[in-house]
Amino acid sequence: MAAVLSSCNDYETYGDKKEKERNAIAKFISDRSIVVISEDQFNQQGFTTDTVKNQYVKLDKSGVYMQIVRPGCGTQLQDGESTRLVARFAEYNILEDTTTICNNNPRLSYSGISVVTLPDIISVSRSGSSFTASFESGLMYKAYSSASVPSGWLVPLTYVKVGRPQSLTDECAKVRLIVPHSQGHATASSYVTPYYYELTFQRES
Repeated sequence: MAAVLSSCNDYETYGDKKEKERNAIAKFISDRSIVVISEDQFNQQGFTTDTVKNQYVKLDKSGVYMQIVRPGCGTQLQDGESTRLVARFAEYNILEDTTTICNNNPRLSYSGISVVTLPDIISVSRSGSSFTASFESGLMYKAYSSASVPSGWLVPLTYVKVGRPQSLTDECAKVRLIVPHSQGHATASSYVTPYYYELTFQRES
């Protein structure tokens, strides 16, 4: 009987898992001295976040926290436009407090292949304020065996430019994201796990 009771007590409801996720995100924010600002303040700052103050904006619709490190060069993805983006990233599991995968570190490999040779190629289209996208190739595509791009990855595309650097002074867009499970990939959704990303975007050509 005691074993049965223990088993019942160990069971986690979806609500329990969401509470654990919220607590993990709150701890991550505290541990990294992140200053969370509102969308109103973000708008008043010209859709920028102050990296010196370590500001992240919490976007109410998605629940994603975003810091724009570099706004990028060239132009934003325009309404009605489709293109292919090159993305490089590092992914960190907030619940487990560990880096899971990345393709921006030349010292690391995946299945014997240098990760820097596996940038993610994303086919993306914009219609109004909505974006649709799919992975064509790359590390995320290989690691998760899915063409689905996490919804959280698309959030920055409203705010950053995705041009390809053409000069020494040009820099590709770079963001940092805290992505709740509802905006993550299938694994994040299944296990109610939040992830942190450092992510860069630029057009393929």
